Amino acid sequence: MVQIAPTEGLSHVIGDQSNRLLNLTLPEFFNYTRRKFGLCEAVVFSQFNVRWSYSELLDKCDAFAAGLLALGLYKGDRVGIWSPNRVEWIIAQIATARLGIILVNINPAYKGTELEYCINKVDLKCLIFATQFKSSAYAQTILDLCPELVEQKPGHLHLKKLPSLRVLVQISETPIAGAYSFQEVVKKATSGYFERLDNIANGLRPDDAINIQFTSGTTGSPKGATLSHKNIINNAVSCAKAMNLTHYDRVCIPVPLYHCFGMVLGTLACCSAGATMIYPSEGFEPDKTMHALKSESCTAVHGVPTMFSAMLASSEFNGKPIKSLRTGIMAGSQCPEVLMRRVLYDLGCSEITIAYGMTETSPISFQSDVNDPVDVRVSTVGRIQPHCEVKIVEDDGSTCPVGQTGELWTKGYLVMKGYWNDTEATQSSIENGWMKTGDLATIDNEGFCRIVGRKKDMVIRGGENIYPAELEEFLTAQNGILEAHVFGIPDEKFGEQLVAWIIAEEGATLDETSIQNLCKNALAYYKVPAIVRFVKEVPLTATGKPQKFKMREIMLNKT
Repeated sequence: MVQIAPTEGLSHVIGDQSNRLLNLTLPEFFNYTRRKFGLCEAVVFSQFNVRWSYSELLDKCDAFAAGLLALGLYKGDRVGIWSPNRVEWIIAQIATARLGIILVNINPAYKGTELEYCINKVDLKCLIFATQFKSSAYAQTILDLCPELVEQKPGHLHLKKLPSLRVLVQISETPIAGAYSFQEVVKKATSGYFERLDNIANGLRPDDAINIQFTSGTTGSPKGATLSHKNIINNAVSCAKAMNLTHYDRVCIPVPLYHCFGMVLGTLACCSAGATMIYPSEGFEPDKTMHALKSESCTAVHGVPTMFSAMLASSEFNGKPIKSLRTGIMAGSQCPEVLMRRVLYDLGCSEITIAYGMTETSPISFQSDVNDPVDVRVSTVGRIQPHCEVKIVEDDGSTCPVGQTGELWTKGYLVMKGYWNDTEATQSSIENGWMKTGDLATIDNEGFCRIVGRKKDMVIRGGENIYPAELEEFLTAQNGILEAHVFGIPDEKFGEQLVAWIIAEEGATLDETSIQNLCKNALAYYKVPAIVRFVKEVPLTATGKPQKFKMREIMLNKT
């Protein structure tokens, strides 16, 4: 039951605490899954002809964990994974947790400079990577970063640009020089290493760090949000309960595993209930997703609004509701009411839930109920999650009255341990246990939350968070660019689209295409501005600060 506290009339809500939080490690959590749901179908990757029960999946995870142990990887080491959705991603997620290794999620859209930054930021010891996905040539990118690999022995790497990296594991039968194949690691799992797994797992603690997810910061460089066993287990369980998931459910997961959305609300939520995970493709493809919903009799589907819009426009969708479909999660950005009603009625997902959160809160703090009225689900992000506390605050930190807009702060088990190796950023984001989200919101008398804007100028494009400062820093480092100002404008397809205003140096020869190509070659695709404008000046405040809201207004008046 949601409460308004501490005083009637204030925007301060506390989630239900009638059930205890789970004080478990991930190995204990997966042992429960094996005991209760071992014979249930766990994972389906039709693209790779994979269809395993939970017992089969967890056996494969133990074998890979024993192999990692044989390579000299231990509790507290950081192991990264750079890959689209593959069954090896899930195996790596569970296997690293078995050993207390901290899994580092690396966005598969990252380019070489971004990969290099992430590896060095967390002193990564091992990187698991795919060979290629679409235009992302992961193996070639690593060879370009580290040409000396051709002379090095797998497992004993010494790389100039990546000094902490000792082991490369490629999801391929024919790995590059200096790398093991995924199956080679499994083959190293002798009986002696298997026998050590339980003793290692027994030495883990629920509050230990187990996952690092990079989230861009306003200072320009990605920050490593560090999550514990307790963080992600309890959030997954709460979200699964909100959807009423059971072992009869079959959840379609087209969202990426490197996000909390796929890894926590997908994998871990399904493991908590014994539900089947259905992965329609390596990356989101609307036709394959729609085909999977029907052919696998899915009862639930996750996605950001742009994904649902694409599904409804798919040639695989015949306009009739999918009879098996019931629930799922829509999150990542605001959902237009027209789209929400189409998901409910045209797609047939009548119990779809809306969720709100952020990586730093494991991720979900608000979620609608499957029985909430339609008008509530199209206009709010639901009510507070169990064991979570939220308040809406004024600029001075005081709590706003009910219905008044302010910044949303979150507190409870779900708040991250901090940003990896970044005390200053952690202290500026977490105050006395409260995570400052930077989002502007209101809470009504019934505890329903509405997200009304962002205190900071973050842009959300198709569910991807983009912080303009990172792109501005990159652009101003390029020859011929004096100033760069980046902001978002509304976009029907992606929710928001990225705009860059540039003041060029005198005599510089730059155009929109050259700027976009610079970004394409160095940054993830979603950080490439869709619109580039060259200007002589930008609107400023009396103290000389750029006024992005005025830039936005000018762009909207031109379109």
